[in-house]
Amino acid sequence: MDLKLKYLCALVSGSAKGIGLAIATELAAEGARIIVTGRSEASVAAAHAKIRQHVPDARLEGFAGDLSGAAATAELVARFPTMDILVNNLGIYEPKPFEEIPDKDWLHFFDVNVMSGVRLARAYLPQMKERNWGRIVFISSESGIQIPTEMIHYGMTKTAQLAISRGLAETCAGTGVTVNAVLPGPTRSDGVEAFVAKLSAGKSFAEFEREFFKKVRPTSLLQRFAAPDEVASLVTYLCSPLSSAINGAALRVDGGVVKSCF
Repeated sequence: MDLKLKYLCALVSGSAKGIGLAIATELAAEGARIIVTGRSEASVAAAHAKIRQHVPDARLEGFAGDLSGAAATAELVARFPTMDILVNNLGIYEPKPFEEIPDKDWLHFFDVNVMSGVRLARAYLPQMKERNWGRIVFISSESGIQIPTEMIHYGMTKTAQLAISRGLAETCAGTGVTVNAVLPGPTRSDGVEAFVAKLSAGKSFAEFEREFFKKVRPTSLLQRFAAPDEVASLVTYLCSPLSSAINGAALRVDGGVVKSCF
């Protein structure tokens, strides 16, 4: 299927690895020009190399900087002043008991997971409306609906993204601009592999995975970690002109973890 993304420009925040890298790769395969972002020039260059392994003729540019802060965001927008597609994927997570989460951690999580997307949307949404076309996608999480007790501060940021994406979509009524959220479930990204290695007490990934879905996410219908590519497929479609009737939605690609048909 031709998703009609050729010649469109897409910015994917936090796209040097994991789900963001998979999204950037899929969009590049569809012919979009991609702005890859990461915290360092080295991470951006490595991401470019990985994308070109799958899409040799990918049209890639990059930006290195900490998009949790206003200064780096302003620099990025100055360098790339117009955008057709914005995927707000940048995010962090960390398991920590609620009683041990200090104020600075709450604020840091909010800056990275929420304010990075707010600032980028605030910069690019007005010109999307002027051109009467654009796509904004927030990568939220099933944790925004089922708040994980082991990382409540993370869940809070994912719920906030749902509120922001729906609110922004309301401001786009009657235009060719859509704003949606995607809610991945447990996904085998680079960060998750490191997380599992830390918590597995020497168990193999396969053994940890079986126990995790038996004890921690028993409602999963998939009963395994999803691959980043499986999330990227949905996001890429939402970025396409073919998804024009989907707006203000929170779409789950969670493997059935959320036990609801709504």
